[in-house]
Amino acid sequence: MAAREDIAEVAAPRVGGLTFPAWQRLLTVGVLIVGLAIPLFVRNFTVFQLTLVMIYAIAILGLNLLTGINGQFSLGHSAFYAIGAYTTAILMDRFGVPYALTLPVAGVICLIAGFLFGLPALRLEGLYLALATFALAVATPQLLKLSLFERWTGGVQGIVIVKPDPPFGLPLSQDQWLYYFTLAVLVVMFAAAARLISSRTGRALKAIRDNPLAAKAMGIDTALYKSLAFGVSALYTGVAGALGAIVIQFVAPDSFTFFLAVSFLVGMVVGGVGSIPGALIGGAFIMFVPNLAEQVSKGLAWAVYGVILILVIYVMPTGAAGFVRLVAGRVARVVSSNR
Repeated sequence: MAAREDIAEVAAPRVGGLTFPAWQRLLTVGVLIVGLAIPLFVRNFTVFQLTLVMIYAIAILGLNLLTGINGQFSLGHSAFYAIGAYTTAILMDRFGVPYALTLPVAGVICLIAGFLFGLPALRLEGLYLALATFALAVATPQLLKLSLFERWTGGVQGIVIVKPDPPFGLPLSQDQWLYYFTLAVLVVMFAAAARLISSRTGRALKAIRDNPLAAKAMGIDTALYKSLAFGVSALYTGVAGALGAIVIQFVAPDSFTFFLAVSFLVGMVVGGVGSIPGALIGGAFIMFVPNLAEQVSKGLAWAVYGVILILVIYVMPTGAAGFVRLVAGRVARVVSSNR
């Protein structure tokens, strides 16, 4: 296997003496270095926005694991985002749990919730599954407002939490520290997703997406893997929700409407279905493009947003990741023809 990879590396087209995988690794390192330096040169509000971009990217990646890798369609991931956010808010506000420790708790709770929701959803496919997840997204904000849970959730008033200070006396502002903290979580989550997709489990998830009957004939437990995909996807989105609660310092039911779920879906499509790096581009799109549309026309902001979205889909029908692959392929063909 190693010999085959070495042969493929040698035979691959090169640009500037480097193969495209080498360029990918170099670009990843470059982006990480730039990401580490950015908070030192921009104002705190921009740092806050970039932190939200990374949080949305984690949530979009969670949806991508379910839809892009396993082929299950969901319109309800705002519910898991809300569960993660409220878990962190309750643990910090009611029990004084350190914010870093709330992330794994939120992830585990969302993993269990997603797995349990995935069990009955096994009987549903396509539009019917989308409708079931839509019902979950619509019902969650209303459930959070019930007087039965008001003692914990704060009802319609929500919960206000304190933004944490940098540890060990680091000379950073609160926004800068949370940026670096979120960046560290993002790197871990993205690396884990890449490892999962390239593993045996990832290949099984893709097989179920491409041909469920053939996957079942090969001995893959489709029911188990589909439920696990829902659980892992919810875990990612729940961790994103927990980070969102820490950064924004406030959670309320009306912050987790169906529009948030649609935003995750838009970010996934714009970034590229099934693409890990594309999640970052999707996060940037849903963070900055609405603001850009409002600057163009406050009265017609959503009309402008719709036009921008249509143009992006028209220019990049396979998302930003697909567009990059297309450009890279053309560059490779040009290099090969010149040789």
